[in-house]
Amino acid sequence: MLFVVKIIPNMERVLLIGIAPTNRERWLKIDSLEELEALAQTAGGSVVEKILQIKKDINPATLLGKGKISELKDLCRQHKIDLLIFDETLSPTQMRNISDETNVRVIDRTALILDIFAQHAKTAEAKTQVELAQLEYRRTNLIGFGTELSRLGGGIGTRGPGERKLEIDRRRIRERISVLNRTLSRIDKERAVQRKNRLPFYNISLAGYTNAGKSTLMNQLTHANVKVAPYLFATLDPNTKPLAITKHITVFITDTVGFIRNLPHELIASFRSTLSEIENADLILHIVDAPQPDIENKITAVEKTLEEITSNDKSVLMVFNKIDRVFEPEIIKRLKRTYNKSVFVSALTGDGIEQLKSAILNSLKPQLATKTFTIPVIRGDLINKIYDNADVIKRTEKDNKVKLSVKGYRQILLKLSKEIKEAIRTT
Repeated sequence: MLFVVKIIPNMERVLLIGIAPTNRERWLKIDSLEELEALAQTAGGSVVEKILQIKKDINPATLLGKGKISELKDLCRQHKIDLLIFDETLSPTQMRNISDETNVRVIDRTALILDIFAQHAKTAEAKTQVELAQLEYRRTNLIGFGTELSRLGGGIGTRGPGERKLEIDRRRIRERISVLNRTLSRIDKERAVQRKNRLPFYNISLAGYTNAGKSTLMNQLTHANVKVAPYLFATLDPNTKPLAITKHITVFITDTVGFIRNLPHELIASFRSTLSEIENADLILHIVDAPQPDIENKITAVEKTLEEITSNDKSVLMVFNKIDRVFEPEIIKRLKRTYNKSVFVSALTGDGIEQLKSAILNSLKPQLATKTFTIPVIRGDLINKIYDNADVIKRTEKDNKVKLSVKGYRQILLKLSKEIKEAIRTT
């Protein structure tokens, strides 16, 4: 099966290849190839054609059969293809054999995703995590390519550590990996300190498929001005901002890297310090792109990734985003029936945001408590301190004393109570 798509001038010319074992599974593979096209475009490629082969028995040497390889060679010559990207994971030997047969560079889906991460890594932390993931991946590829990594040339699939680092031998790669792991261990400790400083506040992490609108939602909730971009994996570094759920009850929300089907294990391992924000959250908001046609598959992909990085008892609230772009009311009705404990919002227009805040407040109630303080009227400083740290439910004044019934974080109220008692005792 051949798909012809629009060619964009002055970009690396790419041909995509996917294999489905049966006709029944070809529609899933078509969706996967559509996503692979979006990934290739994000990486800066111009997708010339997409090829889907229905093939049950895989050729261990070249994945494809001899006839399809011959057809591939002709297509590469005819359309001046610069790069072949396979939706399947390729062994180093398969990459080498296909490249030798077609005289075109070959990468797989994993290498493409790693390349996109390399392009979007801006901070020292993100660059360290991406370099580690790429070196882990390419260390395996050395088995098939030997030390002949100069065949990679430049372009999609070659960015990140740089050509000099890609041509070092296995020993040097192992040494570099050890250095990067030590660096990430330091980052882990710094993040642990940052999380400790956010205690006892309620911590929320945004998780979801890439491009589901997590950063837009973060901006809508916190006015954070987080970067929003129309391409995949725009966010690589976690970004934490406060959100006042009520006047004096604040939570912290962290925007994190997006997920994708078959997210490379190298990335999950390397981004452990980033993903630890999800693992250590009190609540995960699973953001779902409501207008997407293959929504169930993307929900499943995110759930599988969350299973890898979090415990089973983690609280998760599903949030369907972009409802302003769902033009058939029946779709929303169906989703509400299927996911009846979810929230439906538009991060762009603000629709449903108040319902989302109510749901968050509901989920953090176990961490809240009520307490009554009795303060001398003349201690305005202590009265103001209570107002600054909790929601005042009721206030009464009698005999030159102010009685305040408040609601707030249990640990904060306990600390506040000790401080006030000490302040009154010493005056």
